[in-house]
Amino acid sequence: MYIDFRKRFMFLVLSLLINATGHALTISTNLGSAVWTASAVNINNCFSINSLSLVIFLEGLAINCLVSLIDKKRKISKFLLDLLFITPFSILVQYFTNYLEGLNLQHQLLLIRIVLDILGIVFISLGTSLYQRANIVLHSNDDFMQTIRFMFLHGDATKAQIIHFLVSLIFGREASGFNHWRNSPRLVKVDSRRLLS
Repeated sequence: MYIDFRKRFMFLVLSLLINATGHALTISTNLGSAVWTASAVNINNCFSINSLSLVIFLEGLAINCLVSLIDKKRKISKFLLDLLFITPFSILVQYFTNYLEGLNLQHQLLLIRIVLDILGIVFISLGTSLYQRANIVLHSNDDFMQTIRFMFLHGDATKAQIIHFLVSLIFGREASGFNHWRNSPRLVKVDSRRLLS
């Protein structure tokens, strides 16, 4: 069944709003979120960037570049379309997160936070499903998973998803490790005068 471009575009816009709201809910409740969003929040906090939208955008740009390196046949138009998706997505996540954090969701009863976090995960799933069905553009992270899946894993979605998640965990873990190293007191302080005496 053919759906005209205007309807598909409307689904894409709706999916961006739903998806960004879902991510913002999971960030605001501080109970767990999608792995790439958690990685972006971790990087934002570790480096005191104070701009979640910038981190989400840069993370998406990095993955977009990685996909282009992996898939040599990828067209520049696909790269640019992915950037067009990442830009409003990252801005909307920041906007909705700021709004929801103003409601102090982190300080609500745990049961309320759990319900809101689950609602956020449902919104993320719904939003992702809608933009994939609109079939205009994918988020760079989803494009990365699809590229791995079909170029290296013979269509195995499970293995592709695991690798996709591992990359995001590495991003977030390395940021935490760097932050820990940067902020930890040096274990060994050597006084050069004592060495020479």
